[in-house]
Amino acid sequence: MPSVKIGDKLPQGTFSYIPHTSELDDKLACGIPIKLSTEEWKGKKVVLFSVPGAFTPTCHAKHLPRYLEKYDEFKAKGVDTIAVLAANDAFVMSGWARVEGLQDKILALSDTGAEWSKSLGSDLAIQTPGITRTARYAIIINDLEIAYIEVEPAPGVTVSGADAVLAKL
Repeated sequence: MPSVKIGDKLPQGTFSYIPHTSELDDKLACGIPIKLSTEEWKGKKVVLFSVPGAFTPTCHAKHLPRYLEKYDEFKAKGVDTIAVLAANDAFVMSGWARVEGLQDKILALSDTGAEWSKSLGSDLAIQTPGITRTARYAIIINDLEIAYIEVEPAPGVTVSGADAVLAKL
C-alpha cells in the first residue's frame, strides 16, 4: 500500500528525460538527457503511470499503448501532461518512446533506482534479482496534490490502465 494517499501533496522528485526532437528520428541519435522536476507540474493536471520496465511484455504491448490510443480523451478531460515512469535510464526510456511513437505526447521519464517511487511507499518499488524496478501504478495529480493513486494488486493492467484512470478524471 502506498504511504501517500489522496489529498496528500505529491513528494518532490526529479527525473531524467530526453525530449523528442526531429534529430531522434535518426535511429543512431541518442539525445541529451535533461532533468524534469515535479515542481514543473504546479498548476497542472498530470496523469503519471509507472511500469516495471520499458520493452517488457505487459508494459510494451498492453499498458503504454492504451494511453497513447486514449491520448485525445485525456486531453479532452483537461489533462496537461501524461507521463510514463520506469527505473530504466533515460536512454532506454527514449528508445522505448521512439519505438512506441510517443513523440512527447507521453513523456518517458526515468526514475533511476526507483528512488522517487520508493518515496511514495515501499510497495511502489519491486526488488528483483540484481535490479530495483518501479511497480505498476497510476497517479492523477492536480496542482501537485494526489487526486488518485492505485497500485496493481496482481500481474496485469487494471487500476493503473488508461481506462481506469480516465474513469477517475
